[in-house]
Amino acid sequence: MAYTVGLVNLGCPKNQVDAERMLAVLQAKGYELKQDAGEADVAIVNTCGFIDAAKEESIAAILGLVRKKAAGRVRAIVVTGCLAERYREQVRRELPEVDAVAGIGANGNIAQIVGQALSGEKTELFPEKTSLPLCGERRLLTPDYTAYLKIAEGCDNRCSYCAIPAIRGRYRSRPMDEITEEARSLAEGGVKELILVAQDTSRYGIDRSGRLMLPELLRRLCRIDGLEWIRFLYAYPDTITEELLQTMASEEKIVKYLDLPLQHCSGRVLQAMRRAGNRASLTALIRKIRNTVPGVTLRTTLIAGFPGETEQDFEELCEFVREIRFERLGCFAYSQEEGTAAAELPGQLEEEEKRRRAELVMEIQMGIMQEQSEALVGKTLRVLTEGFDRGESLCYGRSAADAPDVDGRVWFSAARRPAPGEFIPVEITDCIDGDPAGRAVEKGESS
Repeated sequence: MAYTVGLVNLGCPKNQVDAERMLAVLQAKGYELKQDAGEADVAIVNTCGFIDAAKEESIAAILGLVRKKAAGRVRAIVVTGCLAERYREQVRRELPEVDAVAGIGANGNIAQIVGQALSGEKTELFPEKTSLPLCGERRLLTPDYTAYLKIAEGCDNRCSYCAIPAIRGRYRSRPMDEITEEARSLAEGGVKELILVAQDTSRYGIDRSGRLMLPELLRRLCRIDGLEWIRFLYAYPDTITEELLQTMASEEKIVKYLDLPLQHCSGRVLQAMRRAGNRASLTALIRKIRNTVPGVTLRTTLIAGFPGETEQDFEELCEFVREIRFERLGCFAYSQEEGTAAAELPGQLEEEEKRRRAELVMEIQMGIMQEQSEALVGKTLRVLTEGFDRGESLCYGRSAADAPDVDGRVWFSAARRPAPGEFIPVEITDCIDGDPAGRAVEKGESS
């Protein structure tokens, strides 16, 4: 009888792609994959270690499995991912019940690590970060019609608040042919929506050729049969070029959705963050994006309560949100991360004040999004069906304006319940808690 392995994946889609590669390796080695890690012989926690909330979630997941191990339901626990890479000594010292701690460079050795854990051997493996496998088979954790595709690893930006370069290493782009081949394989397997991810997606290729190559990569991917939606996440404002925008505007398969993590608009705060720009330059960039890509959905993330952020800086941020009217926005309280330059800055704010500021920004944004959803009434959206909610007695899915897990849903009634992964035209008739809602337009029916 084969040993069983279950994996708890935490953090961002980039970490998820790593987890999918590990699962494929384990399956190829004969391990049976269990959906519930707490019921498997070996439980792997692929952790996130980016900010305090993510670290707490990772530790809670490990402790939950420690209890399962004490009860005899799990034989061994393996900790991988960013928390393991960043806090290897603390994990070893404070969680002695863990059988193996492995850095991101050890992902390719996961079968060996699991085997050692099953044999009762305590394992610690931390190869160079560049050993992280960036290609190979994957066991998708997404629905079969959607997949993430990691096009680069690491980061060179050195933002003062961020520990990612220390955890993941220098920026390194994958070869374009390799990415294209993986995308083609995913499409042949039924993937309709391809989502490109990296720590800084729009910087793709700069380390290989000295130029920004994302537009060229996107054009290649658009030629692949079977793919219907292509989107990319984590595009930095200083690498949004005219070529990239023109490619978005001209290629039908590229959804008109741009994830642009700005973090702030105050020039003084951005400088302290070691990021370029100010309110005027960012406003001009957004105007250019909207003029070049009509109907684009703009998503951004912001940080409130950064060290030294004055009431004036914060009010400028609120005014910016009101003025720009982003279609999608997340605002997070600044997390003071040890080992980062920002952690040593003067003017650290109290946790309560940071949370208060982040909540105020989100209150503004929720009002904007409610108005934008109400403005969709009478329009017809192309929706990728994801499921049926029995409580609501409605189908749900996502429009091109909604990335999975971070954005909202479109709710709709339908005479025929469509299958997950099916594209359906939906006429919007209402708004439910900020999400557009409507009815499926049947074939031959005028919308």
